[in-house]
Amino acid sequence: MKAASINEIKRELAELDSKTVQELCMRLAKYKKENKELLTYLLFEGHDEDGYITHVKAEMDDMFRSLPTGNVYFIKKSLRKILRFTNKQIKYSGNKKTELELRLHFCMKVKEAGIPLRSSTVLYNMNEQQVKKIKAVLAQLPEDLQYDYQREVEELG
Repeated sequence: MKAASINEIKRELAELDSKTVQELCMRLAKYKKENKELLTYLLFEGHDEDGYITHVKAEMDDMFRSLPTGNVYFIKKSLRKILRFTNKQIKYSGNKKTELELRLHFCMKVKEAGIPLRSSTVLYNMNEQQVKKIKAVLAQLPEDLQYDYQREVEELG
């Protein structure tokens, strides 16, 4: 079975009544955790982006508190897990300001944790990749927001 295009799905949804659309959304949410998480964001958290950012940062802080110490291999695995979580939350939001704040928070927490980035090429590259993404997103924001975040970006190195 070939999947329909977004435009075809959009046209078909426009023709359906709200009860049928609700049933389709519920059915979609049943089958994948990611679909359920996206619907949760859209229904409950999407209207308050600042609250969403605060909530995600708090979850990231909890993950950083449980970061193992000593063994670079386990640190690397844990950081990848945190980064996967962060990327998923960024994808749900789709907002550039949210992306910038979450990526900045990730890099700041890595710096605060005192993780030896120079001892592992993978860790160093992971951090550098996030800094590149931060700079790319920063360039897309309006100038007043760029000015607000510029100092934080410079602190990253």
